[in-house]
Amino acid sequence: MITEDITYKAGDKNLTGYLADGAKGAKAPGVLVCHQGGGLTEHAKEKARMLAEIGYVAFALDMYGETATSREHAMALLGGLMKNPELLRERAYAGLDVLKAQSNVDAKRLAAVGYCFGGALVIELARSSTALTCVASMHPGLTYAVGDTRSVHGKVLICAGAQDPFISPETRNQFIAEIEKAGANWQMIVYGGAGHSFTDKSVDAMDIPGFKYHESTDRRSWAAMRQLFDEALGPI
Repeated sequence: MITEDITYKAGDKNLTGYLADGAKGAKAPGVLVCHQGGGLTEHAKEKARMLAEIGYVAFALDMYGETATSREHAMALLGGLMKNPELLRERAYAGLDVLKAQSNVDAKRLAAVGYCFGGALVIELARSSTALTCVASMHPGLTYAVGDTRSVHGKVLICAGAQDPFISPETRNQFIAEIEKAGANWQMIVYGGAGHSFTDKSVDAMDIPGFKYHESTDRRSWAAMRQLFDEALGPI
């Protein structure tokens, strides 16, 4: 596996993403990894390495150019992008372009996986771009994804915790109705006992109600993502 930080630009913003290349010199599917609300941290980098261990070329993009130093800072960074869809897409596309530019990436086999804020981001990418064959959205900020009538491209997987404070049953049902109306190829898995950020081993230390690592759901959602990637991207 080859890992390296890659500095790039979106507009006039300097960003630094993280590449994990497990292709061993052959052409392989590329996976865009989209980080949580706090920015590009070890969580997203670990997921990129796990994908590279399977044989993918994974690029964990950077949407902020910095990492949050507090929950309030994270909400300000996240909110600033969610309120500016054009800027959000500009930065997401810049990260996707970095992934496409890697010499070992088969640009016809691209996927994305996102967590929390990144989970909402990959749904936005499924709506706004035809480049991705499939996306996996883990414990997404699903409230940001409802109320949208645009078409959805590629296959979509949403993995949500039944106890996630950001994904109420009403929000889930509204999203399902909308994505069904869009004619999307979608699936949603709701995991009992799981809250928000169930894939992040470091979240418990933050002591935020409704945020908790959940080992079995982390494992099961990863397996569901792998099944989707195998189906949509084909063998590595």
